[in-house]
Amino acid sequence: MVLSRWLAVALAGTLALGTWAFAKEKDKPEGARSVDSGSFGVFKNGQRIATENFSIQDSSNGKVIAAQFKTEGGSEPNSQSSELRLSAGGDLVRYQWRELVPGKSELTVVPNDQFLLERITNGPSDKPAEQPFLMPTSTMVLDNNSFVQREVLAWKYLAANCARQGTAFKCSQAPAQFGVIIPQERISMSVTMELVGKEKVRINNTDRELMRLNLKDDIGQWAIWVDDQNMFKLMRIIVAGDNTEILRD
Repeated sequence: MVLSRWLAVALAGTLALGTWAFAKEKDKPEGARSVDSGSFGVFKNGQRIATENFSIQDSSNGKVIAAQFKTEGGSEPNSQSSELRLSAGGDLVRYQWRELVPGKSELTVVPNDQFLLERITNGPSDKPAEQPFLMPTSTMVLDNNSFVQREVLAWKYLAANCARQGTAFKCSQAPAQFGVIIPQERISMSVTMELVGKEKVRINNTDRELMRLNLKDDIGQWAIWVDDQNMFKLMRIIVAGDNTEILRD
């Protein structure tokens, strides 16, 4: 099952956002440490249809964003896993995705000279096909059914475009533009993100004051809420006009 082109979401020391720093990192520990972990529930018309379990690890060598997506209920179960590796500077090192159920397809994306190269295999006995992307290594992977990758994009936006001014949090007025690839669809595109401001949002029957970001692609718009009091963790996503909501468990 493909839920559509889920687009969204690293912390920077200049923003006091925690352990993420996509530039000028110093004295990083050798051992990996957890930046975030947990699960997101995917709800369609109020009914839970899927879960993404994820973890984000940070070390002196870079970042590892791992996830496993599984559908719930329905007649066509789907399970897939992914691992995104970024350098200490935030560039793509390697992306790997595997379909576990119902098929056995897999793909990888790696840098290749001045562009990115995707290799796709539809089955264990199939010869890999190749798809080049004339995109730099700074390009963000935003694959189908991965919301933790959207969290990372939100962190990148905040790190590059925003700063605290006293008790306020200010971002550049113009929307920021990012080049991204969606490996499962073998396409690249441009997306924009901008800060809307603080909003009161109900999460798991509790009212929370969260920071809202708007994300736009060439298909539509997403509303993304992060907790600026807790490491800017992704808490909620609403896909405009799709009756789909993503909530942190």
